[in-house]
Amino acid sequence: MKTVEPTDILDYYDGVLLFEARDPLGGHYIGAAAEPKDGYDRFVVTGVRPERLREFRAGAVDLRTLMLESPWGEWYIALTNGDPGESLVLEPQEGNLADTTGLLPLEGYTLDDGPIDDPVLQQAHDRNNVVLEFSVEPSEAARGHRVGMAALGRLLLQMQSVVKYACLSAVRDLSFRDRNAFDARDGYLMDVVVPAAPGSYRVILEAAKPPDKFGYGGLDLGLQRLDEVFACAGDPGLALESLQKHKGQLASSYIKLMQFLSDNDTGLSYSWAYPGLESASCGGVSVADARRLASTLSGVTSRVTEFVMLEGEFERVNRRRGDWGLLTDNGGVKTGSIAVDGPDLDGLEVGKRYRFQCEKVTELVAGRERQTLYLVRVESA
Repeated sequence: MKTVEPTDILDYYDGVLLFEARDPLGGHYIGAAAEPKDGYDRFVVTGVRPERLREFRAGAVDLRTLMLESPWGEWYIALTNGDPGESLVLEPQEGNLADTTGLLPLEGYTLDDGPIDDPVLQQAHDRNNVVLEFSVEPSEAARGHRVGMAALGRLLLQMQSVVKYACLSAVRDLSFRDRNAFDARDGYLMDVVVPAAPGSYRVILEAAKPPDKFGYGGLDLGLQRLDEVFACAGDPGLALESLQKHKGQLASSYIKLMQFLSDNDTGLSYSWAYPGLESASCGGVSVADARRLASTLSGVTSRVTEFVMLEGEFERVNRRRGDWGLLTDNGGVKTGSIAVDGPDLDGLEVGKRYRFQCEKVTELVAGRERQTLYLVRVESA
């Protein structure tokens, strides 16, 4: 029988009307009060995706819509002899929740206010900085709120890697002028400020650099990009589309994080904020979804093509293999191959300047990024 632990009361009036809950695997649920039955308080409980739960808490989606979007259409009834506090046993129900009478809330029901207790936002205000909190529940957490040192070390590295490439991805999408306001070298760095907060095993990080006149060094933009990627965690198909959109090292680091979570039998929840926000932004993935993503994406190959123009001095060529090298103006040597039906390199002079029009192909294979330049056209510079 499935059980859940209530984690937060969202609405209360002479008793609990609405609560959040988590299952032992990290899945998110919401329970809404229904008419009592046989002397027991009764709640309709459905699974919810973390990003949609966050939108509900922010007033962007109503409760009826949230509950009808339950993954795989599953819904349950939980009976209690008082306000939900301890573990609740969920009784699975047959049929479509939308066809029931008197169990679904009316359309348009939203929360008037955000969460009363928002510790991440409070931390952001206290520190005047961007704060990111994440929590995990590995197998050792069954013996208390703990996590192995080696696993925690790897998790911190994985989280920093995902945040790094989310920041770089977000900053790259800015205009050239706006991009210059951010220091891509270390704007994404975060420090551990609370290594083990009360509750599930929670770690709190803050930006390594304090805010300046430009804001938070692009870290806030990177965490918004992180939300976009995690928003698809419950659907491997949508996750693949998202990774193809956010191609490259962000996709690679995200896949590695899912593999890590799967290997360590834990989901992950996170929230982040900075002082200018009205409420923290939240996201995460259950252990079940992490396993599905790790399995689905581990062998995924995505291929993205774009055209680039290189200019520099012709440096070398291997006619047998069709490989070439061009010393570009920034001092770096770009190498590549000749595209099918590409130009003949005979007659090109080493040391002479040329412009190479190339097709840059970026492939993500089993979580690793590979880029290849294929020469399409050559002209003298």
